[in-house]
Amino acid sequence: MPAISVLMKPSSSMCNMSCDYCFYCDEAQKRTQESFGYMSEQTLKNIIRKTMLRAEGMISYTYQGGEPTLRGVGFFKKAIEFQNQYNRNHVQVQNALQTNGYAITEEWCQFFKDNHFLIGLSVDGTEEIHNSMRHTHSGSGTFARVNQTAMLMDEYGVDYNILTVVTPKIAENIREIYGTYQRRGWYYQQYIACLDPFGEEHGKTPYSLSPEVYGQFLTDLFWLWYKDLRRGKQPFIRQFENYVGLAAGYMAESCEQRGVCGIQNVVEADGSVYPCDFYMMDEYRLGNFNTDRLDDINQRRSEIQFIEQSWKLDEECRFCKYFRLCRGGCQRNRDFQPDTGLYKNYFCEGYRMFFRQCYEQIMEIGKSLSKS
Repeated sequence: MPAISVLMKPSSSMCNMSCDYCFYCDEAQKRTQESFGYMSEQTLKNIIRKTMLRAEGMISYTYQGGEPTLRGVGFFKKAIEFQNQYNRNHVQVQNALQTNGYAITEEWCQFFKDNHFLIGLSVDGTEEIHNSMRHTHSGSGTFARVNQTAMLMDEYGVDYNILTVVTPKIAENIREIYGTYQRRGWYYQQYIACLDPFGEEHGKTPYSLSPEVYGQFLTDLFWLWYKDLRRGKQPFIRQFENYVGLAAGYMAESCEQRGVCGIQNVVEADGSVYPCDFYMMDEYRLGNFNTDRLDDINQRRSEIQFIEQSWKLDEECRFCKYFRLCRGGCQRNRDFQPDTGLYKNYFCEGYRMFFRQCYEQIMEIGKSLSKS
């Protein structure tokens, strides 16, 4: 069996912040049960036991939310105990956690450091932009608290990267944001295009990205990054690193940039399994780790044809000169075309804008890597 990927939601959709664009709030509201409360230690044990005993070579556990730290540090200490107990095949274990940073303490940082957790910290650009989108339930800004968390993780030597959701405010101010991150020493960055509500028309919310705005964002960010690359001082930006890898002939590690969905096990607090974090609705439920075997869960994945749907990319996309790097983007951003039965990415024109200006430079960088 290939490496196993598990993403858990120990606190379901519960969160100690209220972000305007939260895609998981949208998904949770569109299923029969909005929140499944806190994951029990028995469910945690069943997840780790059933996946760890099947893993070969490597297994990754990522914790997300809602806000996963609401479950308490003791829960994650128990996860490490279960991993040690069931790692009979001596596989490499990777642990990661995505947090809004609002409740991180010294105890958390010591735990992350001692157990080699990679942390994703959500920050949306400058203090003003961040506070306008990411606030408490009472409407107060959260940037100061999140920045304090980053400083605390710096102090403890915790490995972390910055995750920024790309909204129009982020896109239009990326030059200022890029400089802000540099001055702060945030050299590991990931930018995620903001999702429109599931199944709804694009561009109808204040945070919706248009293809043109997204394309300009990618272009502006690339040239900032490329200028620093030529000086040997570029930050690690996941999307560009994946593009360069594709240009060099390697497979992208990001499913969005591979162009086809991968085998993921995304687990709600009650143990229910879904094929992707972007599709945690009732109709995509694959089973439950408390009652089903991994083989049964994978059988259900085949029955609903989840991965196979991502193969159905329209011909204009597949024969595009930029397809080698673009790969059609994330399935969640693709729209079904009833006349052909295929899908086309909503951001297609944005990607074309970007690659028209930056494709050759990316290919040159990839070519130089493949020769080294």
